[in-house]
Amino acid sequence: MKLLRYGPKDFEKPAVLDCNNAIRDVSKVVTDITSASLTQDVLSQLENIDINTMPIVTGNPRIGQPVANVRKVICVGLNYRDHALESGMPIPSEPILFMKAATALCGPFDDVLLPDGCTKGDWEVELGVVIKKHATRISKQNAMAHVAGYCIVNDLSERAYQLEKEGQWVKGKSLDTFGPMGPYLVTPDECPDIDERSIWLELNGNRIQNSNTRQMIFSVPEIVSYISQFMTLEPGDLILTGTPPGVGLGLDPPAYLKPGDIMKLGIDGLGEQMQTVFDCNNL
Repeated sequence: MKLLRYGPKDFEKPAVLDCNNAIRDVSKVVTDITSASLTQDVLSQLENIDINTMPIVTGNPRIGQPVANVRKVICVGLNYRDHALESGMPIPSEPILFMKAATALCGPFDDVLLPDGCTKGDWEVELGVVIKKHATRISKQNAMAHVAGYCIVNDLSERAYQLEKEGQWVKGKSLDTFGPMGPYLVTPDECPDIDERSIWLELNGNRIQNSNTRQMIFSVPEIVSYISQFMTLEPGDLILTGTPPGVGLGLDPPAYLKPGDIMKLGIDGLGEQMQTVFDCNNL
């Protein structure tokens, strides 16, 4: 099942993508797809509807982030072997964790805005994991019972804020629009081989990130279990599982986002995103 939300920002409606890639409005079943409603009961209710009886959404509506009111965004750093090698860093012995503000999240095709002082904006295609029920100190074997589904996230970064001027990762990750999410949330039954999916990003038509989730050092169950040892995971929480090589910081010489750049990114089976970069002071 592929869940999504469509419509103007802050007025999105819930929908499901059918087998013909048509958007079906499910407002008669749920009022919205939010962290509060993302429970097994709601997911089961959506799975059991006759999707062909739901109205088709016509036209080309805006697509919002697939889950509203995300509470926490927990990120894993250096989780791809090839990215760790690119960075000249040792393979981590356990997941490296940091946070991203949930206010950075936006729709998968929304514009990315560079604020004043943002000089080293960078791209990072990542596999996102959304939680559906509380998880505290759970085992790796039980981790997947807590996962609602997967999505694409562009974990954008401002490297100057992250690494310079007494930089901190969280402030380099948390600018508004620095977390395009979606286009949809795909339930695990459609992705049994999530650890064997191509993952890529193109900048202005040039593919510069190109890898496979098999390069992940820590698997989804390992990551979910590990994080739950340090904090309670709640419904709607979003985990970002790391990015492959090809980020701007790792290029020789480094390259960063500028107004007019177009990013296109995708993960096999989870759809694609596209964003245009703007200087928010010149809109």
